Amino acid sequence: MLSYRHSYHAGSFADVLKHLVEVAILDHLRLKPKPFTVHDTHGGAGRYAIDDAHMQKTGEYVDGIARLFGERTGVAAVDRYLSVVAQLNPVGRLSHYPGSPLIAAHLLREQDRLQCTELHSTDFELLRQEFAGDRRVRVEKLDAWQGLKALLPPRHRRGLVLIDPSYELEADYTQVVEAVCQALRKFPTATYAIWYPVLERNRTERFVRRFVEADIPNLLRLECCVRADASGRGMTGSGLLVINPPYTLAANMKQAMPVLQAALGDGHGHHRVAQLTGE
Repeated sequence: MLSYRHSYHAGSFADVLKHLVEVAILDHLRLKPKPFTVHDTHGGAGRYAIDDAHMQKTGEYVDGIARLFGERTGVAAVDRYLSVVAQLNPVGRLSHYPGSPLIAAHLLREQDRLQCTELHSTDFELLRQEFAGDRRVRVEKLDAWQGLKALLPPRHRRGLVLIDPSYELEADYTQVVEAVCQALRKFPTATYAIWYPVLERNRTERFVRRFVEADIPNLLRLECCVRADASGRGMTGSGLLVINPPYTLAANMKQAMPVLQAALGDGHGHHRVAQLTGE
């Protein structure tokens, strides 16, 4: 959606979950020397200043990354994510929150590649400037679904496809499923991480059910709700559907989820790690 700006929501509890999973998947890909490609469908601006007017207007980061930054939880997946955010804030305080492209680029090796699509003119230009001169990164001004068609499959057979629409349009809920099925036919060996919001439980369950009914194999559901369903306070949680997850991801997230819920929640939320379809 052309009007959507992630800068209003950067560093929120939803970003914490999404980027923790992103780091866990990329760390697994890095275990083997063979190169991989990250494809980010909604690149955004790349990084977001904490003192920016957009972040200050919503303050969503206060109940997200600000609750965890500088902490050590003793849970490897959470602490690894927090270390990446800290490395991207070398001043020693939380001055910027990294978006998914910046996190990916930070974890790329010389042989790996990142390709991002972003349609919003301002965010596209910011993203292009962020990676100017980095030959590992390709930034295209494209609609997310057009980008999946145009840029997949990449040259490398391994990779991560990160899909996180705004879901401000009802059509997003159906377009995501169609786009993923098409992308899987072109790039079946990748891991796919599809983010979704929890706004209304019945709608969320219909969305997840579409993926199960599409006969997509090896589908893992990760969800963390910081408030009870139907609390009347907008988005109560978020989740990711992960296709072809690393074999370690479910176990790592079973350890991480209680930590996230305790740190970011109000005591009435819930979390789940569930394998929806087999390999």
